[in-house]
Formats: sequence, C-alpha cells, structure tokens
Amino acid sequence: MSTSNHDDHTNENKKKSSDEARTVRRIVAIVLSVIVIAIAAVGISGYLYVKSGLEPVDPNDTTRKTVEIPIGSSVSKIGSILENKGIIEDSRIFRFYIKFRNKSGFQAGEYKFSPSMTLDEITETLKTGKIVEEAVATVTIPEGKTIQQIADIYSNKMSFDKEEFVEKTKDVQYVESLIEKHPSILSDVILEPEIRNPLEGYLFAATYQFYKEDPSVEEVIEKMLQKTEEVVTPYLDGINEKDLTVHEAVTFASLLEKEARTVEDRKKIAGVFYNRLEIDMALQTDPTVLYALGKHKDRVLHKDLEVDSPYNTYKYPGIPVGPISNFAQNSLDAVVNPVNSENFYFVAAPSGEVYYAEDYDEHLRLKNKYLP
Repeated sequence: MSTSNHDDHTNENKKKSSDEARTVRRIVAIVLSVIVIAIAAVGISGYLYVKSGLEPVDPNDTTRKTVEIPIGSSVSKIGSILENKGIIEDSRIFRFYIKFRNKSGFQAGEYKFSPSMTLDEITETLKTGKIVEEAVATVTIPEGKTIQQIADIYSNKMSFDKEEFVEKTKDVQYVESLIEKHPSILSDVILEPEIRNPLEGYLFAATYQFYKEDPSVEEVIEKMLQKTEEVVTPYLDGINEKDLTVHEAVTFASLLEKEARTVEDRKKIAGVFYNRLEIDMALQTDPTVLYALGKHKDRVLHKDLEVDSPYNTYKYPGIPVGPISNFAQNSLDAVVNPVNSENFYFVAAPSGEVYYAEDYDEHLRLKNKYLP
C-alpha cells in the first residue's frame, strides 16, 4: 500500500513537472514573439522616420522663409536652425546626410528656403552662399515619359531646344562623365549599342525648380539624376536581395509604370513577372512593343508583336535591354516588394481594372470577357 502511494505521488510530481514545463515553454514563446514583433516595429518605424527626414517637409509648399545662418555655425547649429524654421524634418538626419554625402564649406548669410526644397538643394545653396529667391522656372516631369517627351517639355520652358537636349543624353563622353559622378545608379551597361538612349529611364519624374536664368542642358540633366539617386539609394539593398542590377531594377520599374495605374496592381504585376522570369517565360508586355516600334498606338496588333527589337518582350525572354520610360517611386518599390502569387497572366481592361490568372485557359476566358 505504501508502494502504491509512493508511485501515485511520483506520477503526480511528473505530471506537475510536465505541466510546468509546458507553461514555461508557452511563456518563453510568447515573450520571444513579443520581442520579435517589437524589434520589427522599431525597425519599420526607424526606416519610415529616416525616409521622412530625407524628403522635403512639404513638396507642395513653395513659401519662402528667411533663414539667417550666423558666421561660424557648425553643421549641428545649421541643422537646428533649419529644423526650427520648418525647412527640414530632423536636424540629426540632416547631420548624417551631410556626413554621408561629404558636404562641407557652408557659408554664413541670409537665405530664403522653402519646405518644398530637397536636402540636396538646401546644401548646395549653403555651399555657394547664393541667397535663393523665387524660382525662375518650375518644370513638372510626369511619370512614364521617355527622353523625347521630357525634352519636349523642357524645350517649352527653357532656352535650349528639344534636339539639343536629346543629343546631349546620347553624347558618349558626357554620359561617361555622369557614370563617374553617379556610380551607385549608373554603369557602363547604359552605353551598350542596343540601348536606344543611355539615360532613358534615369531622369526622374518630379517637379523641378530652377533658380537661375537659362540653365544649361547639363545642369537640368544633373538635377534630374541627383533626384533619381536620392530615390533609388534607399532601395539598393532590396535590389541586391532580388539578385538584380540597378539597371535591371530601373528597367523593371519602367515596365510596371506603363502596365498599371495603381500601387497594388504594380506590386501584383511585379509578382507575375517574377514568376515568368523564374521559368524563363517571356514577359510579353505590350508597352515594350510600342517602345520598340517608336510610336504610340491605342492597340497593339499581332503583326506588331513581330518587331525585331531587344526591347520586344514577346520575342526575347527576360527583362529587356533597358528602360522604356521614367518611373514613379512606387513602381520601384513594387520591384523590391512584389505581391507573391501563383499567377502567370494578367489582363488590363480598358476600364483600368486588372484581372489575374494562374493558367492560360483562365487567361483566355478573362481576355475574351474584358477585351473587345
């Protein structure tokens, strides 16, 4: 009888130990989950905080504010003054930016800055000591535009003509100098003979303000490339993780820019393209055919698909040889952060809606239903 009681007591202790172990494991799992979530939240918050600090405070607010930079002001002091005036978001990020870009030689004086100015515009102004007044010219370059279209827009605002702008973007010696200046975004691949225009896709879509009379073509191009570098740089790690070169990522972004109107569809179509690339299946995107043809058409015909061009994604699998237009930041973001799915097809209806399919039969059904 005593042996039986001893066994019962032993079993009870084992059960308690087992229960306690399970409880400990649950608590540990919960605590680890909370820690992981907290770390992720801090990381995301930090990224958004820095990203916000690198962008203009308000791109639409061009109101000029007088800012006095005293003689002998340190970078920290300048950052604090600019933050207090509402010209920059955060003085600490301003200091890191100055250090990262190796900027120096700021001059004292009275300046007029606006919340719409980029950090690069602010620092360049502080370096030259030029007191910025009202912009002499403001030019908006929309997304999805080619070099030819960009040149046309500038020719209506500037003293140079369209042909002069286009020719400068094709000047090999000049382009080589730009590659040396911007190695993080430009490489020798843009000078490949099959590429129609070396700088196609690299002149970012944005609103540009010019503060001197008759800026040169070179000054305009440089300003646009600086903006491209500013936008692309935060995505360099993501581009590398996708096993893409910057040129491939910019080209990819230009396809998404032309294929979809919404941010969500750009991410979904990016997922479709990745699925196709993985099995060496042609991307078959109509905008590349139109670029290969060199003209706009409301509808791509079957005979158009036969155009023999390295840009034609119906004839040649993989990402095309180069970009077909410039792009919005959310198109590049879609390249780095696609929506994963099993879809290999999509139909873009005239209404703007995009319909996705996993197999060809379903794709044909959607095509017959939504495309006249």
